[in-house]
Amino acid sequence: MIGRVALGAALVLAAVSGCASGDAEESTLTVFAAASLKSVFTGLEKDFETANPGVDVQFSFAGSSDLAAQLQAGAPADVLASADQATMDKAVQSGRITAAPATFATNVLTLVTAPGNPKGINGINDLADATVVVCAPQVPCGRATKKVAEAADVTLRPVSEESSVADVLTKVTSGQADAGFVYITDAAGAGAKVGVVAVPEAAAAVNTYPIAVVADSEQAANARKFTELVTGPTGRAALAAAGFGTP
Repeated sequence: MIGRVALGAALVLAAVSGCASGDAEESTLTVFAAASLKSVFTGLEKDFETANPGVDVQFSFAGSSDLAAQLQAGAPADVLASADQATMDKAVQSGRITAAPATFATNVLTLVTAPGNPKGINGINDLADATVVVCAPQVPCGRATKKVAEAADVTLRPVSEESSVADVLTKVTSGQADAGFVYITDAAGAGAKVGVVAVPEAAAAVNTYPIAVVADSEQAANARKFTELVTGPTGRAALAAAGFGTP
């Protein structure tokens, strides 16, 4: 009899533990973020998950225009962080963002080259004989590149137009291009893999980064917490360390 009672108690305990385990199952927070934010946001992931047990942050990093198009097509997401206001405006116009976005960082372009700068590129005016890659015009870094070229009164003839700044960087680091326009944060993150050439004309094209909770998010409370982390002291410190400017 005692054995049966003990067994029954054990089964009850197992059932309770199973329920508790089920209650503790992770909920997924899906964050759509510009490719240039990958290093900072993945660094903030641990801070967020530590402060919010049971929440698993899943990132989708891509060109901002691609992310906005995915949202417009109905892709499920909880947070959108884009590399410029124009892209966020499209998400607002599509109805997927209804809360007021918060601007949390700024970024500017620079030129990256192969290590050692073998082509001797000293500025935007030295690109005539170099193979250059840029972001596509619909991508925030592409729009910024166009403004920089206009400010310098230079016509760029890129060998390819990429869907994200990360793709531009890869073309240069892999030796497929002599130079490319990327954000200063991406150049810093690449370290010795690239040479860096300052572009004073980039001051004409400062990108601002907004973040917002997706309107139909099923994780609205956690989504707000994530945006607060990004815009708060911890997020600002991580962004500054990566080279982002303040809005």
